[in-house]
Amino acid sequence: MFIRTESFSQYLRLYPVVSTLIALNLLVHILTWIPILGGQIFSFGVGSNFLINAGEWWRFFTPMFLHGGIMHLLFNMFSLFLFGPELERLTGKVRFITIYVLSGFFGTLVTYFLQPLDYLHVGASGAIFGIFGAFAALLYYGRRALPQLRQIILPIIVISIIMTFLTPNVNATAHIAGMITGFLIGLSYFHPKRIVSWKKRK
Repeated sequence: MFIRTESFSQYLRLYPVVSTLIALNLLVHILTWIPILGGQIFSFGVGSNFLINAGEWWRFFTPMFLHGGIMHLLFNMFSLFLFGPELERLTGKVRFITIYVLSGFFGTLVTYFLQPLDYLHVGASGAIFGIFGAFAALLYYGRRALPQLRQIILPIIVISIIMTFLTPNVNATAHIAGMITGFLIGLSYFHPKRIVSWKKRK
């Protein structure tokens, strides 16, 4: 289910939204390596509670496309590469974008309300945790009908939450808020009646 066996071209064709998100994150990170420009990109997009409070509303979204280093980027993109395709396949392009973007947005929004004004953050983790939350919603409805998914996703969710609170310099607020957002949206998308209607349309 989460083992990727597609060729590069097949992956791009089958999962265009995930592929585009990965490409955007990689491109933005590469641009941050350029002297002067990189600093300007971070200054424009970093999640800054103080600047959001000053009216720079775009910072509710831009932090999910910035990363604090190459390992931070690779970890998040590997998670998106691995777990994103199955969710995109199940929900469709628009619903997947909704889960991803709103999870990242609410991760930043809750961070704004719960963290101090001088708090700064970057990373796609809130959106990634939204993907995990959406899978949790699928398990909520599927329960015993999806034993393979349950065996894989539940340990990942538990480990991810534990590591969130054990790892230093992690925006735990965005992680948990993103996961809850993905779960709540998933409860709507994965309702059994909706799944039946999707199958009929297909």
